[in-house]
Amino acid sequence: MKRTGIFSMLLISLIVSLAGCGRTETKKADVVIWHWMTDRKKAFNELAKRYQAESGRQVEFKLFAPSEIYSQKVRAATQAGTLPDIYGILGEKKDFAIFVKAGHVLNLNTEMSDNIHEWRNKFFSKALIVNEFEPNNEFGAPAGIYGVPIDVTNIQMLYNKDLFKKAGLDPESPPQTFSEFITAGKKLKKAGTQGLVSGWAETWMIDCLASNFAFNIMGEKKVMRTYAGEVPYTDPDWIRVFSLFKEMADSGVLASGIVSMNNKDAEQNFANGRAAFAFNGSWCVNVYKGMNPDLNYAAMFVPRVSDEYPMLIWGGAGSSFMVNARSENKEKAVEFLKWLTDEKQQAYLAQDTNNLPANKYSLTNISPLLSQFAQTMENTTHPNIWPRHEKSVVIEAFDIGIQSIILGTKTPEEVAREVQEVKEREMAK
Repeated sequence: MKRTGIFSMLLISLIVSLAGCGRTETKKADVVIWHWMTDRKKAFNELAKRYQAESGRQVEFKLFAPSEIYSQKVRAATQAGTLPDIYGILGEKKDFAIFVKAGHVLNLNTEMSDNIHEWRNKFFSKALIVNEFEPNNEFGAPAGIYGVPIDVTNIQMLYNKDLFKKAGLDPESPPQTFSEFITAGKKLKKAGTQGLVSGWAETWMIDCLASNFAFNIMGEKKVMRTYAGEVPYTDPDWIRVFSLFKEMADSGVLASGIVSMNNKDAEQNFANGRAAFAFNGSWCVNVYKGMNPDLNYAAMFVPRVSDEYPMLIWGGAGSSFMVNARSENKEKAVEFLKWLTDEKQQAYLAQDTNNLPANKYSLTNISPLLSQFAQTMENTTHPNIWPRHEKSVVIEAFDIGIQSIILGTKTPEEVAREVQEVKEREMAK
Protein backbone atom coordinates (compact mmCIF):
# COMPACT_ATOMS: atom_id res chain seq x y z
CA MET A 1 0.00 0.00 0.00
CA LYS A 2 1.25 3.47 -0.83
CA ARG A 3 2.32 5.74 1.99
CA THR A 4 -0.35 8.29 0.96
CA GLY A 5 -3.07 5.63 1.30
CA ILE A 6 -1.86 4.61 4.76
CA PHE A 7 -1.72 8.27 5.80
CA SER A 8 -5.28 8.85 4.57
CA MET A 9 -6.60 5.86 6.51
CA LEU A 10 -4.87 7.01 9.70
CA LEU A 11 -6.28 10.51 9.24
CA ILE A 12 -9.83 9.18 8.77
CA SER A 13 -9.47 6.98 11.85
CA LEU A 14 -8.28 9.96 13.88
CA ILE A 15 -11.23 12.11 12.72
CA VAL A 16 -13.76 9.37 13.55
CA SER A 17 -12.13 8.89 16.94
CA LEU A 18 -12.23 12.60 17.72
CA ALA A 19 -15.85 12.82 16.57
CA GLY A 20 -16.77 9.98 18.87
CA CYS A 21 -15.06 11.72 21.78
CA GLY A 22 -16.98 14.88 21.00
CA ARG A 23 -20.30 13.06 21.14
CA THR A 24 -19.47 11.60 24.52
CA GLU A 25 -18.59 15.00 25.96
CA THR A 26 -21.79 16.63 24.66
CA LYS A 27 -24.21 13.93 25.83
CA LYS A 28 -27.81 14.92 25.15
CA ALA A 29 -29.70 15.88 28.28
CA ASP A 30 -32.36 13.51 29.58
CA VAL A 31 -34.85 16.38 29.54
CA VAL A 32 -34.61 19.61 27.53
CA ILE A 33 -36.75 22.60 28.52
CA TRP A 34 -37.34 25.82 26.60
CA HIS A 35 -38.38 28.96 28.45
CA TRP A 36 -38.47 32.76 28.13
CA MET A 37 -38.10 33.72 31.83
CA THR A 38 -34.89 35.73 32.05
CA ASP A 39 -35.45 36.47 35.75
CA ARG A 40 -35.39 32.74 36.52
CA LYS A 41 -32.38 31.65 34.49
CA LYS A 42 -30.04 31.33 37.48
CA ALA A 43 -32.66 29.60 39.65
CA PHE A 44 -33.58 27.09 36.94
CA ASN A 45 -29.94 26.19 36.36
CA GLU A 46 -29.42 25.69 40.09
CA LEU A 47 -32.46 23.43 40.27
CA ALA A 48 -31.17 21.43 37.30
CA LYS A 49 -27.93 20.80 39.24
CA ARG A 50 -29.85 19.70 42.31
CA TYR A 51 -32.05 17.35 40.30
CA GLN A 52 -29.06 15.72 38.64
CA ALA A 53 -27.44 15.22 42.06
CA GLU A 54 -30.61 13.56 43.37
CA SER A 55 -31.73 11.56 40.34
CA GLY A 56 -28.66 11.19 38.11
CA ARG A 57 -30.65 12.70 35.23
CA GLN A 58 -29.46 15.74 33.32
CA VAL A 59 -31.95 18.53 32.72
CA GLU A 60 -31.10 21.42 30.41
CA PHE A 61 -32.95 24.74 30.47
CA LYS A 62 -32.64 26.76 27.26
CA LEU A 63 -33.56 30.44 27.39
CA PHE A 64 -35.00 32.31 24.41
CA ALA A 65 -35.94 35.93 25.05
CA PRO A 66 -37.74 38.24 24.75
CA SER A 67 -41.11 36.51 24.70
CA GLU A 68 -41.75 37.40 21.03
CA ILE A 69 -38.61 35.57 19.94
CA TYR A 70 -39.53 32.64 22.18
CA SER A 71 -43.01 32.38 20.65
CA GLN A 72 -41.56 32.43 17.13
CA LYS A 73 -39.13 29.69 18.12
CA VAL A 74 -41.93 27.48 19.44
CA ARG A 75 -44.15 28.01 16.38
CA ALA A 76 -41.29 27.13 14.04
CA ALA A 77 -40.50 24.03 16.09
CA THR A 78 -44.08 22.74 15.78
CA GLN A 79 -43.76 22.86 12.00
CA ALA A 80 -40.30 21.29 11.96
CA GLY A 81 -41.10 18.67 14.59
CA THR A 82 -38.29 19.89 16.87
CA LEU A 83 -40.13 20.85 20.03
CA PRO A 84 -38.20 20.05 23.22
CA ASP A 85 -39.40 17.68 25.94
CA ILE A 86 -40.90 20.54 27.99
CA TYR A 87 -41.90 24.04 26.89
CA GLY A 88 -44.38 26.81 27.60
CA ILE A 89 -47.10 28.28 25.41
CA LEU A 90 -47.53 32.05 25.42
CA GLY A 91 -50.92 33.27 24.28
CA GLU A 92 -54.63 33.09 24.93
CA LYS A 93 -56.63 29.92 25.66
CA LYS A 94 -57.56 29.62 21.97
CA ASP A 95 -53.83 29.51 21.08
CA PHE A 96 -53.27 26.86 23.73
CA ALA A 97 -56.13 24.81 22.24
CA ILE A 98 -54.49 24.85 18.80
CA PHE A 99 -51.37 23.17 20.24
CA VAL A 100 -53.50 20.62 22.09
CA LYS A 101 -55.62 19.70 19.06
CA ALA A 102 -52.49 19.36 16.93
CA GLY A 103 -51.10 16.75 19.35
CA HIS A 104 -48.21 18.84 20.65
CA VAL A 105 -49.20 18.71 24.34
CA LEU A 106 -49.49 15.68 26.62
CA ASN A 107 -52.79 15.17 28.46
CA LEU A 108 -51.79 14.95 32.14
CA ASN A 109 -55.07 13.72 33.64
CA THR A 110 -53.67 10.31 34.56
CA GLU A 111 -50.42 11.71 35.93
CA MET A 112 -52.26 14.33 38.01
CA SER A 113 -54.42 11.68 39.71
CA ASP A 114 -52.30 8.53 39.78
CA ASN A 115 -52.18 7.88 43.55
CA ILE A 116 -53.67 8.87 46.89
CA HIS A 117 -51.25 11.78 47.14
CA GLU A 118 -52.58 13.32 43.98
CA TRP A 119 -50.27 15.72 42.17
CA ARG A 120 -53.16 18.04 41.34
CA ASN A 121 -53.99 18.59 45.01
CA LYS A 122 -50.71 20.43 45.57
CA PHE A 123 -51.76 23.33 43.38
CA PHE A 124 -54.04 26.29 43.89
CA SER A 125 -57.26 25.26 42.16
CA LYS A 126 -57.31 28.49 40.14
CA ALA A 127 -53.83 27.68 38.79
CA LEU A 128 -54.92 24.37 37.28
CA ILE A 129 -58.11 25.78 35.72
CA VAL A 130 -56.06 27.92 33.33
CA ASN A 131 -54.34 24.76 32.07
CA GLU A 132 -57.49 22.66 31.81
CA PHE A 133 -60.10 22.16 29.10
CA GLU A 134 -63.54 21.09 30.28
CA PRO A 135 -65.67 18.62 28.28
CA ASN A 136 -67.44 20.27 25.33
CA ASN A 137 -65.33 23.43 25.62
CA GLU A 138 -65.78 26.20 23.07
CA PHE A 139 -62.34 25.56 21.56
CA GLY A 140 -63.03 21.94 20.63
CA ALA A 141 -60.00 20.66 22.58
CA PRO A 142 -60.17 17.20 24.17
CA ALA A 143 -60.98 17.46 27.88
CA GLY A 144 -58.02 17.28 30.24
CA ILE A 145 -55.24 19.05 32.11
CA TYR A 146 -52.44 19.99 29.73
CA GLY A 147 -50.10 22.22 31.72
CA VAL A 148 -48.18 22.30 34.98
CA PRO A 149 -48.17 25.70 36.76
CA ILE A 150 -44.86 26.65 38.32
CA ASP A 151 -46.09 29.89 39.85
CA VAL A 152 -49.30 31.87 40.24
CA THR A 153 -50.20 35.55 39.99
CA ASN A 154 -52.98 37.92 40.84
CA ILE A 155 -53.50 41.64 40.35
CA GLN A 156 -54.28 43.86 43.33
CA MET A 157 -53.48 47.32 44.61
CA LEU A 158 -50.36 48.33 46.49
CA TYR A 159 -49.90 51.29 48.81
CA ASN A 160 -46.88 53.19 50.10
CA LYS A 161 -46.87 53.12 53.92
CA ASP A 162 -44.53 56.09 54.29
CA LEU A 163 -46.67 58.31 52.05
CA PHE A 164 -49.76 57.21 53.98
CA LYS A 165 -48.17 58.28 57.24
CA LYS A 166 -47.08 61.60 55.74
CA ALA A 167 -50.68 62.32 54.66
CA GLY A 168 -52.06 61.45 58.10
CA LEU A 169 -53.43 58.07 57.04
CA ASP A 170 -53.01 54.86 59.03
CA PRO A 171 -50.27 52.84 57.26
CA GLU A 172 -51.64 49.62 58.77
CA SER A 173 -55.24 50.24 57.66
CA PRO A 174 -55.58 50.75 53.89
CA PRO A 175 -59.00 51.60 52.41
CA GLN A 176 -61.36 48.66 52.01
CA THR A 177 -64.26 50.36 50.21
CA PHE A 178 -64.31 52.56 47.13
CA SER A 179 -65.53 55.57 49.12
CA GLU A 180 -62.66 55.12 51.59
CA PHE A 181 -60.28 54.90 48.63
CA ILE A 182 -61.55 58.22 47.22
CA THR A 183 -61.28 59.87 50.66
CA ALA A 184 -57.69 58.63 51.06
CA GLY A 185 -56.85 59.91 47.58
CA LYS A 186 -58.09 63.39 48.45
CA LYS A 187 -55.97 63.46 51.64
CA LEU A 188 -52.91 62.33 49.70
CA LYS A 189 -53.49 65.01 47.08
CA LYS A 190 -53.79 67.65 49.81
CA ALA A 191 -50.45 66.42 51.20
CA GLY A 192 -48.86 66.88 47.75
CA THR A 193 -48.77 63.19 46.83
CA GLN A 194 -50.20 61.59 43.71
CA GLY A 195 -52.68 58.79 44.23
CA LEU A 196 -53.05 55.80 41.92
CA VAL A 197 -50.47 54.99 39.27
CA SER A 198 -50.81 52.17 36.73
CA GLY A 199 -49.88 51.44 33.14
CA TRP A 200 -53.22 52.40 31.62
CA ALA A 201 -51.75 53.10 28.20
CA GLU A 202 -51.79 49.27 28.15
CA THR A 203 -55.57 49.03 27.97
CA TRP A 204 -55.79 45.45 29.26
CA MET A 205 -55.02 46.86 32.71
CA ILE A 206 -58.02 49.20 32.48
CA ASP A 207 -60.11 46.23 31.38
CA CYS A 208 -58.85 44.27 34.37
CA LEU A 209 -59.92 46.85 36.98
CA ALA A 210 -63.21 47.57 35.19
CA SER A 211 -64.13 43.88 35.24
CA ASN A 212 -63.26 43.74 38.96
CA PHE A 213 -65.79 46.50 39.58
CA ALA A 214 -68.35 44.90 37.24
CA PHE A 215 -68.25 41.53 39.03
CA ASN A 216 -68.65 43.33 42.37
CA ILE A 217 -71.54 45.54 41.24
CA MET A 218 -73.65 43.14 39.16
CA GLY A 219 -72.26 39.64 39.71
CA GLU A 220 -70.63 37.21 37.31
CA LYS A 221 -73.86 35.98 35.70
CA LYS A 222 -74.93 39.43 34.57
CA VAL A 223 -71.46 40.19 33.21
CA MET A 224 -71.57 37.00 31.14
CA ARG A 225 -75.10 37.80 29.98
CA THR A 226 -73.74 41.11 28.71
CA TYR A 227 -71.07 39.31 26.71
CA ALA A 228 -73.82 37.04 25.32
CA GLY A 229 -75.74 40.11 24.15
CA GLU A 230 -78.61 39.72 26.62
CA VAL A 231 -77.78 42.80 28.74
CA PRO A 232 -76.82 46.12 27.08
CA TYR A 233 -73.87 48.25 28.12
CA THR A 234 -76.38 51.06 28.66
CA ASP A 235 -77.71 49.13 31.68
CA PRO A 236 -77.45 51.22 34.90
CA ASP A 237 -74.97 48.76 36.40
CA TRP A 238 -72.56 49.25 33.50
CA ILE A 239 -72.99 53.01 33.65
CA ARG A 240 -72.06 52.71 37.33
CA VAL A 241 -68.85 50.91 36.34
CA PHE A 242 -67.97 53.68 33.87
CA SER A 243 -68.86 56.33 36.46
CA LEU A 244 -66.33 54.97 38.94
CA PHE A 245 -63.54 56.01 36.59
CA LYS A 246 -65.04 59.51 36.30
CA GLU A 247 -65.24 59.68 40.07
CA MET A 248 -61.59 58.71 40.39
CA ALA A 249 -60.56 61.28 37.78
CA ASP A 250 -62.68 64.08 39.29
CA SER A 251 -61.44 63.42 42.83
CA GLY A 252 -57.78 63.66 41.80
CA VAL A 253 -56.98 60.15 43.01
CA LEU A 254 -55.48 59.20 39.62
CA ALA A 255 -51.86 60.08 38.90
CA SER A 256 -51.20 62.65 36.19
CA GLY A 257 -50.80 61.10 32.72
CA ILE A 258 -52.07 57.67 33.78
CA VAL A 259 -53.77 56.93 30.43
CA SER A 260 -50.56 57.53 28.48
CA MET A 261 -48.28 55.64 30.88
CA ASN A 262 -46.94 52.14 30.21
CA ASN A 263 -46.62 49.76 33.12
CA LYS A 264 -42.84 49.93 33.38
CA ASP A 265 -42.96 53.72 33.85
CA ALA A 266 -45.80 53.29 36.33
CA GLU A 267 -43.70 50.81 38.30
CA GLN A 268 -40.83 53.30 38.40
CA ASN A 269 -43.15 56.01 39.71
CA PHE A 270 -44.45 53.84 42.54
CA ALA A 271 -41.04 52.37 43.39
CA ASN A 272 -39.55 55.85 43.67
CA GLY A 273 -42.28 57.17 45.94
CA ARG A 274 -43.97 59.41 43.39
CA ALA A 275 -47.41 57.82 43.93
CA ALA A 276 -49.15 56.34 46.94
CA PHE A 277 -51.18 53.61 45.20
CA ALA A 278 -50.39 51.20 42.37
CA PHE A 279 -52.54 48.73 40.49
CA ASN A 280 -50.24 45.87 39.56
CA GLY A 281 -49.67 42.13 39.67
CA SER A 282 -47.84 39.95 42.19
CA TRP A 283 -44.81 39.96 39.88
CA CYS A 284 -44.26 43.53 41.05
CA VAL A 285 -42.68 42.26 44.29
CA ASN A 286 -39.61 41.25 42.30
CA VAL A 287 -39.77 44.37 40.11
CA TYR A 288 -39.94 46.82 43.01
CA LYS A 289 -37.16 44.99 44.83
CA GLY A 290 -34.87 45.65 41.87
CA MET A 291 -35.94 49.27 41.55
CA ASN A 292 -35.95 50.21 45.24
CA PRO A 293 -35.12 47.55 47.86
CA ASP A 294 -36.06 49.97 50.67
CA LEU A 295 -39.59 50.67 49.44
CA ASN A 296 -42.00 50.43 52.38
CA TYR A 297 -45.25 49.16 50.92
CA ALA A 298 -47.95 46.52 51.23
CA ALA A 299 -50.63 44.87 49.12
CA MET A 300 -54.32 45.70 49.54
CA PHE A 301 -57.42 44.13 48.02
CA VAL A 302 -59.20 46.15 45.34
CA PRO A 303 -61.64 48.42 47.27
CA ARG A 304 -65.16 47.05 47.02
CA VAL A 305 -68.07 49.08 45.67
CA SER A 306 -70.88 46.79 46.79
CA ASP A 307 -71.49 44.15 49.44
CA GLU A 308 -73.98 42.28 47.25
CA TYR A 309 -71.47 40.34 45.11
CA PRO A 310 -67.82 39.31 45.69
CA MET A 311 -64.96 41.30 44.25
CA LEU A 312 -63.15 39.01 41.81
CA ILE A 313 -59.63 39.90 40.70
CA TRP A 314 -57.64 38.64 37.74
CA GLY A 315 -55.24 35.84 38.55
CA GLY A 316 -54.36 32.19 38.18
CA ALA A 317 -51.35 30.39 36.77
CA GLY A 318 -48.49 32.74 36.01
CA SER A 319 -46.11 30.54 34.07
CA SER A 320 -46.80 26.94 33.10
CA PHE A 321 -44.85 24.14 31.44
CA MET A 322 -46.28 21.66 28.94
CA VAL A 323 -44.90 18.23 28.06
CA ASN A 324 -44.34 17.48 24.38
CA ALA A 325 -46.71 14.59 23.63
CA ARG A 326 -44.38 13.34 20.88
CA SER A 327 -41.22 13.38 23.01
CA GLU A 328 -39.37 10.12 23.56
CA ASN A 329 -38.61 11.41 27.06
CA LYS A 330 -42.13 12.38 28.14
CA GLU A 331 -42.11 10.04 31.16
CA LYS A 332 -38.84 11.59 32.35
CA ALA A 333 -40.29 15.04 31.67
CA VAL A 334 -43.32 14.32 33.85
CA GLU A 335 -41.12 13.02 36.67
CA PHE A 336 -39.03 16.19 36.57
CA LEU A 337 -42.10 18.45 36.67
CA LYS A 338 -43.41 16.55 39.67
CA TRP A 339 -40.09 17.18 41.40
CA LEU A 340 -40.03 20.84 40.32
CA THR A 341 -43.47 21.47 41.83
CA ASP A 342 -42.76 19.80 45.18
CA GLU A 343 -42.77 22.08 48.23
CA LYS A 344 -38.99 22.34 48.59
CA GLN A 345 -38.32 23.38 45.00
CA GLN A 346 -41.33 25.69 44.92
CA ALA A 347 -40.15 27.44 48.08
CA TYR A 348 -36.69 27.91 46.57
CA LEU A 349 -38.14 29.41 43.39
CA ALA A 350 -40.35 31.76 45.40
CA GLN A 351 -37.48 32.94 47.58
CA ASP A 352 -35.04 33.38 44.70
CA THR A 353 -37.36 35.00 42.15
CA ASN A 354 -40.04 36.61 44.37
CA ASN A 355 -42.83 34.92 42.44
CA LEU A 356 -45.82 33.35 44.13
CA PRO A 357 -45.48 29.52 44.16
CA ALA A 358 -48.11 27.35 42.48
CA ASN A 359 -47.78 24.77 45.27
CA LYS A 360 -50.12 25.97 48.04
CA TYR A 361 -48.14 24.06 50.67
CA SER A 362 -45.04 26.20 50.06
CA LEU A 363 -46.54 29.42 51.44
CA THR A 364 -44.89 29.19 54.85
CA ASN A 365 -41.54 29.87 53.22
CA ILE A 366 -42.41 33.00 51.22
CA SER A 367 -42.06 36.70 52.00
CA PRO A 368 -44.81 38.59 53.88
CA LEU A 369 -45.58 40.59 50.73
CA LEU A 370 -46.10 37.50 48.62
CA SER A 371 -48.23 36.06 51.43
CA GLN A 372 -50.56 39.05 51.09
CA PHE A 373 -51.09 38.17 47.44
CA ALA A 374 -51.46 34.46 48.25
CA GLN A 375 -54.31 35.12 50.68
CA THR A 376 -56.57 36.25 47.83
CA MET A 377 -55.87 33.47 45.30
CA GLU A 378 -59.31 31.94 45.81
CA ASN A 379 -60.87 35.28 44.82
CA THR A 380 -59.27 35.16 41.38
CA THR A 381 -60.78 34.82 37.94
CA HIS A 382 -59.45 35.29 34.43
CA PRO A 383 -60.80 35.75 30.88
CA ASN A 384 -59.18 32.43 29.94
CA ILE A 385 -61.62 30.58 32.19
CA TRP A 386 -64.79 32.61 31.64
CA PRO A 387 -67.72 30.75 30.07
CA ARG A 388 -68.34 33.72 27.79
CA HIS A 389 -65.94 36.09 26.04
CA GLU A 390 -66.51 39.54 24.64
CA LYS A 391 -65.44 40.32 21.10
CA SER A 392 -62.10 42.11 20.84
CA VAL A 393 -63.51 45.17 19.01
CA VAL A 394 -66.05 45.66 21.79
CA ILE A 395 -63.32 45.36 24.44
CA GLU A 396 -61.26 47.93 22.55
CA ALA A 397 -64.18 50.39 22.41
CA PHE A 398 -64.83 49.75 26.12
CA ASP A 399 -61.24 50.41 27.21
CA ILE A 400 -60.66 53.42 24.96
CA GLY A 401 -63.99 54.79 26.17
CA ILE A 402 -62.79 54.62 29.78
CA GLN A 403 -59.63 56.48 28.77
CA SER A 404 -61.89 59.19 27.30
CA ILE A 405 -63.85 59.38 30.56
CA ILE A 406 -60.62 59.84 32.53
CA LEU A 407 -59.49 62.57 30.13
CA GLY A 408 -62.87 64.28 30.46
CA THR A 409 -63.73 64.18 26.76
CA LYS A 410 -66.74 61.87 27.15
CA THR A 411 -69.31 61.09 29.81
CA PRO A 412 -70.02 57.60 31.16
CA GLU A 413 -73.39 57.66 29.39
CA GLU A 414 -71.81 58.57 26.04
CA VAL A 415 -69.27 55.78 26.34
CA ALA A 416 -71.99 53.29 27.30
CA ARG A 417 -73.99 54.17 24.17
CA GLU A 418 -70.92 53.96 21.91
CA VAL A 419 -69.84 50.59 23.29
CA GLN A 420 -73.36 49.24 22.88
CA GLU A 421 -73.46 50.44 19.26
CA VAL A 422 -70.22 48.52 18.55
CA LYS A 423 -71.67 45.49 20.33
CA GLU A 424 -74.85 45.56 18.24
CA ARG A 425 -72.91 45.91 14.98
CA GLU A 426 -70.79 42.89 15.90
CA MET A 427 -73.83 40.83 16.81
CA ALA A 428 -75.47 41.69 13.51
CA LYS A 429 -72.57 40.27 11.48
